[in-house]
Amino acid sequence: MKIVILDAYTLNPGDLSWEKFEKLGELYVYDRTSRDEILERCKDAEIILDNKVVLDEEIISQLPKLRYIGILATGYNVVDIASAKKHGVTVCNVPSYSTTAVAQLTFALILEIYNRVAVHDAAVHNGEWTSCKDFCFQKTQLIELAGKTIGIVGFGQIGYETAKIADAFGMNILCAVHNPKPQPNFRNFKFVSLDELAENSDIISFHCPLTEETKGTVNESFISKMKKNAIIINTARGPIIDERALSEALNSGRIAGAAVDVLSCEPPKADNPLLSCKNCIITPHIAWAGYETRVRLLDIVYKNLTSFLDGKPVNVVNK
Repeated sequence: MKIVILDAYTLNPGDLSWEKFEKLGELYVYDRTSRDEILERCKDAEIILDNKVVLDEEIISQLPKLRYIGILATGYNVVDIASAKKHGVTVCNVPSYSTTAVAQLTFALILEIYNRVAVHDAAVHNGEWTSCKDFCFQKTQLIELAGKTIGIVGFGQIGYETAKIADAFGMNILCAVHNPKPQPNFRNFKFVSLDELAENSDIISFHCPLTEETKGTVNESFISKMKKNAIIINTARGPIIDERALSEALNSGRIAGAAVDVLSCEPPKADNPLLSCKNCIITPHIAWAGYETRVRLLDIVYKNLTSFLDGKPVNVVNK
């Protein structure tokens, strides 16, 4: 059985092992694969493990031996699910592996904006404290989280974990979802409409999937409803934000700031407007990438594949 991993590097840059996969079949590991390399590399493959390489009808239809696609992530928009089903290919993803890690980075980004740790650290190392006449100094306004209102868009496991941390900080929590769940046991929590969330939140954090409905949620209209001192956090998917509209809002001071771990195109093009706008922190899609998180991901990918081989597939997204 031929097993091909198309883009192994981001999951395993060298600190993990593929050894147990090698015991399942003839394993071919590629750090990266361009579109014109897919068919040659996957010729005669029964199993493909893939993160971001697009597998559409044109590709899938030319791989007659393909039986299984294992996604090395939760999101599976890179695979044409309908095409895979038509050709009898099972597609499995990895849900819930990065819940705590994404919530953790969400607050790392929030705290960086509110406390500006990097700015003050750089100032100290540049000699500003040694030459200061006072025992301390501030480069920016510093803000407490307690009592602030966070608006959470999407309330799956990551949204819930984010709310749990917000509750520990003593924050008020607003949440916008299509189908409100039973009221969670947080001190100051309320399900609201998206408009009410935009109007009343000091921080708006996105934890929803990318769909046709959520694409472009942050646009001129949405931003016009926000408080001037509000900030946007996006650790979900880049296209949820209209990046041109957000950059214009940041440059004009319409809102106070933004921090994003995801962009509409990754890696970004040099002309992405967020790269050069004011008050925008960007991290390179790292929320999922902690060591423990990747170990957990790899374990689930293996369990998904062995369950499929045993005739009892789990985490199937194209039933």
